[in-house]
Amino acid sequence: MAKDPVCGMYVEETPQALRTVQRGTTFYFCCSTCLRTFIAPAKELRLISRMTALSFALGIPVLLLTWVVILPKWVPQNLLMFAVATPVQFVAGWMFYRGTWHAIRAKAANMDTLIATGTTAAWAYSTVVVLAPGMVPKGIYFDASSLIIGFILLGKLLEHTMKGRASNAVRKLLDVSPKVATVVRGGMELEVPTEEIIPGDLVRVRPGEKFPTDGLIIDGQGSIDEKMLTGESMPLEKKVGDEVFGATINLTGMITTRATKVGGDTALAQIVKLVEEAQAAQAPVQRLADRIAAYFVPAVILVAVISWLSWYTLTANGFLHGFTAFIAVLIIACPCALGLATPAALVVGTGRGASNGILLKGGEALERASKVDVVVLDKTGTITVGEPSVTDTISVAGLSLTQVLGLAAATEAGSEHPIGTAVVRAARERGIVVEPATDFRAEPGMGVSAKVSGKQVLVGNRSLFAGRRIEFEPADAAVSRLEETGRTALTVGLEGNVVGVIAVADTVKPHAKEAVRSLQEMGVRAVMLTGDNTRTARAVAAEVGIEDVIAEVLPAQKSAVVKKLMEEGHVVAMVGDGINDAPALAQANVGVAIGSGTDVAIETAGIVLMKSDLRDVAEALLLSRATMKKIKQNLLWAFAYNTVLIPVAATGFLNPILAGAAMAISSVSVVVNSLTLDKVKLKP
Repeated sequence: MAKDPVCGMYVEETPQALRTVQRGTTFYFCCSTCLRTFIAPAKELRLISRMTALSFALGIPVLLLTWVVILPKWVPQNLLMFAVATPVQFVAGWMFYRGTWHAIRAKAANMDTLIATGTTAAWAYSTVVVLAPGMVPKGIYFDASSLIIGFILLGKLLEHTMKGRASNAVRKLLDVSPKVATVVRGGMELEVPTEEIIPGDLVRVRPGEKFPTDGLIIDGQGSIDEKMLTGESMPLEKKVGDEVFGATINLTGMITTRATKVGGDTALAQIVKLVEEAQAAQAPVQRLADRIAAYFVPAVILVAVISWLSWYTLTANGFLHGFTAFIAVLIIACPCALGLATPAALVVGTGRGASNGILLKGGEALERASKVDVVVLDKTGTITVGEPSVTDTISVAGLSLTQVLGLAAATEAGSEHPIGTAVVRAARERGIVVEPATDFRAEPGMGVSAKVSGKQVLVGNRSLFAGRRIEFEPADAAVSRLEETGRTALTVGLEGNVVGVIAVADTVKPHAKEAVRSLQEMGVRAVMLTGDNTRTARAVAAEVGIEDVIAEVLPAQKSAVVKKLMEEGHVVAMVGDGINDAPALAQANVGVAIGSGTDVAIETAGIVLMKSDLRDVAEALLLSRATMKKIKQNLLWAFAYNTVLIPVAATGFLNPILAGAAMAISSVSVVVNSLTLDKVKLKP
């Protein structure tokens, strides 16, 4: 059995089933409407937008005509309401009839069944009052039928908008790759579209350019920024024989690669596929209202029919009395309160979140977030700032710390390497004048050298000093200590002598430790998941109080780790900010994106933290729990209201007008209860 990616219904995987294949994955659909929505979401979105506008454009005038006498007496006001409400019922509301038919075919009942049944009962009863006065007691419910359809369509419009953004995430992933590439064929450089590269082609990539495909370096070396793929903020030094990946950036050096994987086989294409499969595989959480509707709708219809037949067979003039009871039962069971129970709380809850910089993308993400017991945190850009910064400056030869940092900054000023940029930025932030340097030279994989005020300065790792036969012992202890804590140590040399050490690292965000502690106080387990090396990951985890660390994982592995936690019975939230996090964000029960992250991460996630403050993760979970509590209270009230009043209506002694009033009161009570969410405390 496959699951329809649009509506979530199960579909038999038969040759006759509606299906489509996209990027190697087959999707099955329960009906042509879901297939059209999947293939052409923009077209379906336009249709829902027009139907929503039609519902409110006609429903609001019907509401005014119902409660306010605004027309001359000679105008048949009731007939006018019938003419205005009917298009809403059967044009804008057609999709609910279609959904009801699909539910009947699937031998089930859902909210579409409730909406179609309730609004049809209200419209039909009102039509009888208008066209056959005297047959039944007076009562016009055209406003109820029209506005229920309008509000439900508005909810569908918001839902489809969010789904459209999720599919945009996949398109943006595909846009990350360069469109053209420089290929060497027959000894000549040619610019060709990336999709025309074939395995075995020689591809030349200059500094600042992206690799168009996966491949092996056959000539050259340089620093490669793989942050979009691995999440690691520090560039990697690569040489002949090393593997490179499409869409990563060559920071330094001319590099020639032999293409090994192209098109759908590249690491980036696999990320796209992982995101699509995770989004399609996640079954939408069945709404509580739908679960109630599955039993409630058949029961209501059965009670209404039994009531009508009982009055018809047991009394002399039972047809009209029974019909009145039949209509009263359906009106009292109209899904106003039941239909409002979830959206009313969602509107208030999501509004409360938005005012606090927490964007909750609909009820599905909110319901899942309320049950989260494990939060998986990406390291780079989520727990840490996401870019290298100077953390330590050490003098080992009598120079001041300012002089050591000044010499390093002057030398690194000619480098485009992120570590060099961090050193220069740190010097300027401390008010140090960065002296001009000459004879700048980059030593790939080792460091840089230059002349500052006529003196030779070296900044780099042990290999740089070993190659110059410079005694490294004065800095050895400091470098080892810094490297043990996960920092990158740069040794500074002046005129053949080691004079200092500068440590660079991706620093922890403010409040990250407090955020982790808040989650733990809520009984939520925190796990760090990163593509960075184990030593650095454990150092950062220790700093913020996380015990569970999973390091050196690629995007596909991140997704697999999240899936494994889910298979163990956990409800998992994944918090990340990069393209490399997108598959895991999509795989998790709920994805949480940092607002300062990439568009792909933000649109793949179900929750977005606009302030990029990790403390908001705990607040989002608390808000979700509070909102779900209100939804359950609303559903309990709506169900209790129906349980008590349906038998009363079935006796035939409840006038449909009173049934309509009771229906309105129940709806107001649900809204009032939802508004109390504004007072809920969001601190653990």
